[in-house]
Amino acid sequence: MNTAKQKISLVLGSGGARGYAHIGVIEELEKTYEIVSISGSSMGAFVGALYACGKLQEFKEWILTLDAIAVMKLVDLSLTGKGIISGDKVFLVIEKMIGDIKIEDLPISYTAVATDIIKQKEVWLQKGSLLDAVRASVAIPTIFTPKELHGRYLVDGGVLNPLPIAPTVSDITDLTIAVSLNAIASKKYTIELPKQADDTSSKIRSLFFKIAQKTEKALEPEPQKKMKSLGMFDIMGRTIDIMQNAVLDCKMAGYSPDLLIGIPNDACGFYEFHRAYEMIELGKVITQSVISDNQN
Repeated sequence: MNTAKQKISLVLGSGGARGYAHIGVIEELEKTYEIVSISGSSMGAFVGALYACGKLQEFKEWILTLDAIAVMKLVDLSLTGKGIISGDKVFLVIEKMIGDIKIEDLPISYTAVATDIIKQKEVWLQKGSLLDAVRASVAIPTIFTPKELHGRYLVDGGVLNPLPIAPTVSDITDLTIAVSLNAIASKKYTIELPKQADDTSSKIRSLFFKIAQKTEKALEPEPQKKMKSLGMFDIMGRTIDIMQNAVLDCKMAGYSPDLLIGIPNDACGFYEFHRAYEMIELGKVITQSVISDNQN
C-alpha cells in the first residue's frame, strides 16, 4: 500500500496579524501533505520563510511566551519619517533564529513577493538573503520602513499581490493549496484561550492602545475632528484590507488554487499581533474542516 504523501505548493497570503493563522494551517497540512514549495506575501512570506528553514516551531514557542513588556521592547519607533516602526529589533531576533541563510540553499522552493514602489511593479525574491527578502515583503506602508534592496525600494507584497499563486505555477507538485487571510466569514469560530494567553493579550492590547493614542495625537493635532469610533490604526488596517480584497479578486481570476483555505477577514484586526495563540488555533480548526470536506 502506497502511503506517500501528496506533494503540494503552498501559497500563504498577506493580512497582518491574521498571518499567525498560517502557523496552525501548516501544522495541520503537514499531517496529510508534503510541502515542497512556498510562495508568500507579507506575513505569508514571513511564516513561510520560518517553515522553509526549519524554525517555525521555535518561532511559535517564542511568540507564545512573550509577555507585554517583552513585546514593547521589540517596538522600535522610526525617526526617518518613512514608517512608524523600523522593525530592526524584531529582525535582530529573527536573524539570530534563522541565521544568515540564502533562499537558494533552502531545502524547498521559496518565493517572497514584495512591491517596488518606484517602478510600481511586483517583485519575486527567489534568491539571495532570506532575511532581506522577508524584511522587504513585510514592509507595510506607513508602519514599517521600506527595505532598500539591490537599488530597489521595496514594500509589502500584499500591495500588488496578497495571494501570490503565480510563482508556483511551474512547480511539479500534486496540488496547489492557497491560504487567504481575507475570506468572508461563513461561520463563527470560538477559540478558548488559556488564562496566561488571555492575560498577556489583554495587557498588550492596552499598551498598544496607549501607543496608538499618542501616535494619533502627534500626527493629528486637531483630535476633535477625527472619527470617534475608529482610531488611526483601525482605519489604516481596514483600508489595507479593502485594497487587498479588491486586488485579490483580480489575481484569483487569473490563477486558481486546487484548494483554498480561507481565514475570515474579521477574525482579528490587521494590527492585533497580541492574538497569536487565538489565530494559530483558528488556522488549525479551519484547515481540519477544509481537509475533511475535500476528502469526503
